[in-house]
Amino acid sequence: MAQASDPIASSSTDSSAYEDLPPLNRGDRNLNPPGISFVALLHEDLQTFDGNLFEPGFWAIALHRFGNWRMDIRPKLLRAPFSLLHKMLTWWVVLVGGVHLPYIVRVGRRVRIWHHGGIVLHARSIGDDVHIRHCTTFGIASRDQLRAIPTIEDRVDIGCGVCVLGNVTIGHDSFIGANAVVVSDIPPCSTAVGVPARVIKHSTASGQQQ
Repeated sequence: MAQASDPIASSSTDSSAYEDLPPLNRGDRNLNPPGISFVALLHEDLQTFDGNLFEPGFWAIALHRFGNWRMDIRPKLLRAPFSLLHKMLTWWVVLVGGVHLPYIVRVGRRVRIWHHGGIVLHARSIGDDVHIRHCTTFGIASRDQLRAIPTIEDRVDIGCGVCVLGNVTIGHDSFIGANAVVVSDIPPCSTAVGVPARVIKHSTASGQQQ
């Protein structure tokens, strides 16, 4: 007969795993991708959004880049006007575009936010060439584990209405189906659907199914 799991032991294990998590980014340095200037990065982002300046997703990404770029301005007193502008524009992007993307999230290159509205992206990092759709949430699973937030690797495609919660990693080249709730790691090159999300297909990076 299978033994019931010990809730106290399980809670202790979860607590221990949480304590091992590194601290969140403090927001005291520039986290924009290295090896490319701020202006070139904005140009690349605009091309990612098909050159459309009116895409709310582009506003959110551009503001995120600006929020990080300003951290290179020294001393702090000279940075203050840019910080005030960043704070005002953050409020505007959330109000008008419905996208909340804190500048302390490390965001890779050519990230595209399709459509807009109801988007909260609080993650440790979002990789290169990631696609995100409306009503997506990246964030915590429990109020007492504020450092337990997701990591999204390169070339991940996120369907609309997806929630990715807690200290989980979505592996590179994966697809998360619409309205899925991800609460455990998704291996690279996987397709995951459902509540909670489960992997229904694996493929190679070249797209061949396994």
